[in-house]
Amino acid sequence: MNSSIISLRQISKDYKLGNLIIPALRSIDLEIQRKEYVALMGPSGSGKSTLMNIIGCLDVLTSGQYILNDQDVGNLKDSELAEIRNKEIGFVFQTFNLLPRLNAIENVALPLVYAGVGSTARNEVATEMLESVGLSDRMKHKPNELSGGQRQRVAIARALVNKPSIILADEPTGNLDSKTSEEIMDIFTSINEAGNTVIIVTHEDDIAKRTKREIRLIDGMINSDNLNQE
Repeated sequence: MNSSIISLRQISKDYKLGNLIIPALRSIDLEIQRKEYVALMGPSGSGKSTLMNIIGCLDVLTSGQYILNDQDVGNLKDSELAEIRNKEIGFVFQTFNLLPRLNAIENVALPLVYAGVGSTARNEVATEMLESVGLSDRMKHKPNELSGGQRQRVAIARALVNKPSIILADEPTGNLDSKTSEEIMDIFTSINEAGNTVIIVTHEDDIAKRTKREIRLIDGMINSDNLNQE
């Protein structure tokens, strides 16, 4: 088995705007190993969100090859990409993306509903995940009864519930104060130490410094790729 969980070879992504073709990514080569902890950085318009969407199988590439966990996913149909997303990748977003009418345990269990898991097993796993992010006393609370940090913990628990190999977090501390951001980053560190590959998209240097590798994009190309000192 290849030690890379993500392998991008000469990846390009173009968007059409009328008769114009706008290149978002230009010939990206990137290897991310299993159990790595990586920050994707870059200014607005650098291509980092496009790269995240391709890594997360939320968007398709224009050219190149994408191998995810030993499977070529570059040219799969939408339904096949959805299946891989559900199985391989847990997403955490800046805006939490929780359903307001559901309580914490119901929000966390939602991916298991789509996976066809029975209610008893769903609740057991969702409970375990909420306990793992320190929310055992907030399981029946709805999102509007939780702080921003607690909502992000619920979102992280939901991302973990399918036991994915990769956690992909898009500006996960963007709506949080500095103390809460530190607490959330501690959780991501624990997730990585437990064996997950963790990729965090951020424009904040202090957040990126918490990871073990920083990849910076400018104008759709990798500008630098450095390991952080322990």
